[in-house]
Amino acid sequence: MGSVTATVPPPIRRNIIPWFRTFAAITRSGFRRYSTYRQATLAGAFTNTVFGFLRCYVLLAVASGAGGVAGGYTPEQLATFVWVGQGLLAVILLWRWTELADRIRTGEVASDLLRPVHPVASYLATDLGRAGYALLTRFLPPVLTGLLFFDLALPTRWQTVPLFALSTALAVVICFGCRYLVNATAYWLHDARGALILWTLGSGVLAGLYFPLRFLPDRIAVTLWLATPFPSLLQTPLDVLVERDGRLVQAGMVVVQVLWAGLVLLACHAVQRRAERRLVVQGG
Repeated sequence: MGSVTATVPPPIRRNIIPWFRTFAAITRSGFRRYSTYRQATLAGAFTNTVFGFLRCYVLLAVASGAGGVAGGYTPEQLATFVWVGQGLLAVILLWRWTELADRIRTGEVASDLLRPVHPVASYLATDLGRAGYALLTRFLPPVLTGLLFFDLALPTRWQTVPLFALSTALAVVICFGCRYLVNATAYWLHDARGALILWTLGSGVLAGLYFPLRFLPDRIAVTLWLATPFPSLLQTPLDVLVERDGRLVQAGMVVVQVLWAGLVLLACHAVQRRAERRLVVQGG
């Protein structure tokens, strides 16, 4: 007697498609949410542009004093480093995100735990929407200003542009994960301001915002690159764009970013799971 086997859709496929639809919907919602802050967007773009002139002239003066090349960067590469970095600063968003810490302090985070989407995924989707809006409104003005007033180093390899786009996306994810972990200290401290101050002081310097990390001795720069996620936030996308290194090193830096993105997101999930076990809701 023959047997009849029913065909059942794989449970992973049944679950993953609705999850991606929900994730995309939250991302679009994040884009719309941040598009309402028009005055803050204009003020931020103007501020980043002004500081771009200051940083660019300082680094060009350093290169001039070093015989035209500083840390392996030509003046054109340094100008590109500065102006694209000023644009990426708002896209990657090193600072000013305290939403999770605030919700933990007030107890509103309890409602996040009741939603069908994991808090890490929900906040990440919102942040990707924010980054997409910043890419259109905060990235382009400094870059266009740099093109207008300075000689910038344009990519000469076909793979540079897609690698830069991937590197920037990974930097957004890594930076989100780091900020999430810093905010999550409020689960135990109930006030994350101390951790946020440390993050603000350390992230800009170690990410390559104030000066390229290649200005440091090679031993220190490589240690920072491999032992911490900070260079992957800003230094790596900029080095990829200015083609500071050969093709293999260029691709290798992006691979390091992929590893850090996975590690940081796993850490976020682990910390969130640990926090939920001992969560004490503040404020009722």
